[in-house]
Amino acid sequence: MPTLASAQSTISGQVRDTSGAVVANATVEAASDVLIEGQRTVTTNAEGRYAIVDLRPGTYTVTVTMAGFGAVKQTIVVPANVSVPVDAELKVGSVGETVNVEARVATVDVENASHPQTLTRSEMDALPTGRYMQSIASYIPGAHLNLPDIGGSQQIEQNYISVHGNGPSHNTYTLDGMMVNTTYLDNAIQQYIDNEAI
Repeated sequence: MPTLASAQSTISGQVRDTSGAVVANATVEAASDVLIEGQRTVTTNAEGRYAIVDLRPGTYTVTVTMAGFGAVKQTIVVPANVSVPVDAELKVGSVGETVNVEARVATVDVENASHPQTLTRSEMDALPTGRYMQSIASYIPGAHLNLPDIGGSQQIEQNYISVHGNGPSHNTYTLDGMMVNTTYLDNAIQQYIDNEAI
């Protein structure tokens, strides 16, 4: 379960009608193969807002329905540990009417300051890294090592990562959801993790 807890995301937004008025008590359903239960359903509050929490990364189909309005269906890609904004505009129509919106990728997360990046197993195997977490992480856009690593030469040399100009004390390392930063002085010195565990 720790790996599930470390990669939870949220789909949230607001439902309005074509006049701009909020729609309360609309049904919002998120369906995906990555969900054990297959789908999650919530209703909008008095302000037309909703949030579907604790979602695993993957492709989701979000369907918004309300009696007297045509359904709106959107397909989105949900990365790990972000809040993906998905708003909907309902048009007056028959209950059986559905409006399909093509796939969207979450490009701007306006609710979270953190922007995680996940490398897949195949990407980690294919990248020419030193096979330790700092070297692997340096392939993420905006991340840089304090010393160049050639073939893993810096593996046990306290190699630090700077992300978007922040110092290494601002980084957090987790392994299966457990923080592995040390508590030594500035918190910048990371633990050495067995390569086979990564």
